[in-house]
Amino acid sequence: MTRRAGAPALVAALVLGLTSCSIVPTSSPTVPITQAPARPVQDVGVPALPPARDATPEEVVRGFIDAAASSAPGRPVAKEYLTPEAAAAWSDAGAITIISSGYATVASESGSVEVTAGRVGTIDERGIFTVAGTDVFSYDFPLVEVDGEWRISDPPDGLVILETDFQRLFDPVEAYFLDPTMQRLVPDPRYLIGGEAQPTALVNRLIEGPSAALALGVRNPLAGARLARTVVVEDQVARVDLTGLDIDANTPLRELSAQLVWSLTGLDGQRIRSVVITLDGEPLPLDDVPVEQTTDDWPAFDPDATPLETVGHYLDDGALHTADDGAPAPGPAGTGRYGLASAAVSADVRNGELTFLAGVRPEPGGATLLAGPYGGELAPVLSGATLSAPTVAATRPEVWVVRDGTDVVRVPAGGTPQAVSAPTLAGLGRAEVIELSPDGTRLAVVVDGPLGRRLHVGTVVRSEEGGVAIRDLPGVAPTLSPVVDVAWRSNGQLWVLAGDPGEETPYSLGVDGWGLAALGTSGLPDEPTSLGAAPGRDPLVVAGNRLWQWSRGTWRTLLRGQEPLTGSAPFYPL
Repeated sequence: MTRRAGAPALVAALVLGLTSCSIVPTSSPTVPITQAPARPVQDVGVPALPPARDATPEEVVRGFIDAAASSAPGRPVAKEYLTPEAAAAWSDAGAITIISSGYATVASESGSVEVTAGRVGTIDERGIFTVAGTDVFSYDFPLVEVDGEWRISDPPDGLVILETDFQRLFDPVEAYFLDPTMQRLVPDPRYLIGGEAQPTALVNRLIEGPSAALALGVRNPLAGARLARTVVVEDQVARVDLTGLDIDANTPLRELSAQLVWSLTGLDGQRIRSVVITLDGEPLPLDDVPVEQTTDDWPAFDPDATPLETVGHYLDDGALHTADDGAPAPGPAGTGRYGLASAAVSADVRNGELTFLAGVRPEPGGATLLAGPYGGELAPVLSGATLSAPTVAATRPEVWVVRDGTDVVRVPAGGTPQAVSAPTLAGLGRAEVIELSPDGTRLAVVVDGPLGRRLHVGTVVRSEEGGVAIRDLPGVAPTLSPVVDVAWRSNGQLWVLAGDPGEETPYSLGVDGWGLAALGTSGLPDEPTSLGAAPGRDPLVVAGNRLWQWSRGTWRTLLRGQEPLTGSAPFYPL
């Protein structure tokens, strides 16, 4: 069991309650965002328009917000909406506050204009997004007359732009770092302005390192390096010349190469096919690696690699089944002997062989976690008053559960249970669902707290001494509640079931909370109540106690042309 739309009712009520005639309803909250550096020389998008003659205070404020959506360095047109003193002092290099398209403006008798809108989150100077809560953005723009024309005398720090303009100007990109084993790439979402400088900006973001939330859970082979010159893209080949690295036998050049190649070739708007990496103008000393590197040269680092040929599993009347044909899984778990209510399976990443099975069995007054080889005998390894559905990652043969709502426990295959430090969890509420990301670097948690069942995502931090902790647990979908279930569609995207009983809907969103979007229930006879997903696999849901599979925008039965299979708690082995 198991990086974006839907505005909070609070925001909708506040916006619709305002008296301005320029209100347009919105379905998403607002985001404060800071400008990513290294902007392109050319302007991108719709040219900004200067103030119209005899513009009203409201028109001046709206014009200023529209002009902020220009990518011209310094945004000179936006400054035309300011008084000379304000224009000299104002800078667009700070935070960018993104507000919903349906913002309201209300002019006062004194000449000021109050802008009110929903808030989506913040993106800092490195392009890192932080989702906001359900609060409302509000700013009172003071205006004065300059030569008979209204001008803003005290603009907010940084920029205020519309969410639609932000989406038009900025591209979501993945900056990849390495998991602690240095074997798999981990996405760290960034938002960079479009244009020819984007590859250079992305490499600089990689060199600067991961976001604060992810930093303790990943490694950065590019740490200490610098760009000797800007990244040039010609004939779909990006050329990256580094400096500042002292090469020795321990320098992770292969990992560094995979990091750059996967990150740069993932820039959708750049059409980069291959990457040439040099150090002070000389090729990297790598054996058996071509000068022009592609992702085909680094397949083992694929950030969303999954075990080959694994199929979905589910439970029916306590027995484990496979979702390809509904047949019982091998061994006693497939016969129903253990009476499992939920389960998880690990696979060998080298050949896709299913190796480790863990399942939760309800007991009178509690629950027991059973574990053992896939297809073999299972043994009790952990008990509690309650146990969450187990979860596994593709990088380690171990299973995680939450015991009694607050104690996160990991059980290595063949090992003994070990506590996972999660100091912020108890203060949030009771953990009902946990899901490790396939790369094992993040943990999604559905917490039942004072504000209802909300979704949180923390970073898994592993110490050299063997201890494991969850760093923070920020909320990533504040407008969704109650959250019923969560699964990882990829290492950078979550699928979520949310809604009141009888109104549950599947959503997708980025791991940072950006891009929340409803997916729809077309093809389902009832609302979905349980979810299973994995990279490269069609997500599964349970609706009406039957299993359904996502296919090209709709839900269908697992076996085409046949009745849906009965079952619960679907999942994919990892």
